[in-house]
Amino acid sequence: MVTLNATANLILDAAEIRMRQSGFNAVSIRDLADHVSVKSASVHYYFPTKEDLGVALVERYHARFFEQLQASTSDGVPAPQRLRAFTESYRRSLVTADAICLCAMLGAEGPGLPASVAAAVRGFFAANIEWLAKVLPANSEGGEPQQEAAVIVAGLHGALILATSLGDIAVFDATVARLLRPYLA
Repeated sequence: MVTLNATANLILDAAEIRMRQSGFNAVSIRDLADHVSVKSASVHYYFPTKEDLGVALVERYHARFFEQLQASTSDGVPAPQRLRAFTESYRRSLVTADAICLCAMLGAEGPGLPASVAAAVRGFFAANIEWLAKVLPANSEGGEPQQEAAVIVAGLHGALILATSLGDIAVFDATVARLLRPYLA
């Protein structure tokens, strides 16, 4: 893939908005080209296939998510604050984009995604679970940290879907409070 410049990032921005709202299969290269005011060939210059575009988009989303998270959760920050920062990363997508997590949308399309895009989405979720498992207190009331982390990540994504569907961010906030209750007491 060619190094991303301003045009490539505009293409990814347009793709992210559309995929977060409608999924991978609802997005076309032609629509992205029209939105960015370039020819389809220009989109293909940066992303030879739609699959390449999908992988680049998920990789950028993954990197940005963890860069933001790292900025607010340095090693000295106590676990409860790190947990809140993690959930706030998801909440921010509701507030700023009125959309669910890109990887939640793509994950729902799992069987219909190209293999490399599906692998990138799995990588995002695995990284979320791994990060969270390291933050959860050792004395959590549940099972293994990896299992507990997976429950929290699943709960957050379900809460995003419900809050978006119902148009009520309070649903997300109540779910987060319930998910984190054992770890913040």
